[in-house]
Amino acid sequence: MPGIDESLVEAMRLPGVRGASLVDWISGLALGAVGDAPGGDWEATAAETAELARHVAEHGSLGAGGAGPDKEPAVEDLIATTADFYHLLRFVSTPFDSTVFLHLWLDRGDGNLALARIRLAEMADRLVLG
Repeated sequence: MPGIDESLVEAMRLPGVRGASLVDWISGLALGAVGDAPGGDWEATAAETAELARHVAEHGSLGAGGAGPDKEPAVEDLIATTADFYHLLRFVSTPFDSTVFLHLWLDRGDGNLALARIRLAEMADRLVLG
């Protein structure tokens, strides 16, 4: 079972990946990051993506129901697209508070969003935190 660093290195092997990180959506901190960061700063990117993830997880956006203190977010992942890139955020289930997600930054021309989504889900299921 891979830990944070091993999972992020594995994510970098996917076609078109520019960078990957593990983010705590409560604090907005990057717990680990590899590759390039959107805008050149992983901490700023982590804080910005955490706001989106926190809103969806806590407020039940998209009709999914919110996450309570003892409940995981009902949304599995979020996809944001720009003209040149995809941002894929995958919530990670953990035995404790489940407040982390994997963020994958993909080049739209070289990346395969469907493959990345499948592989990121597999990585999230195998990720060992702690």
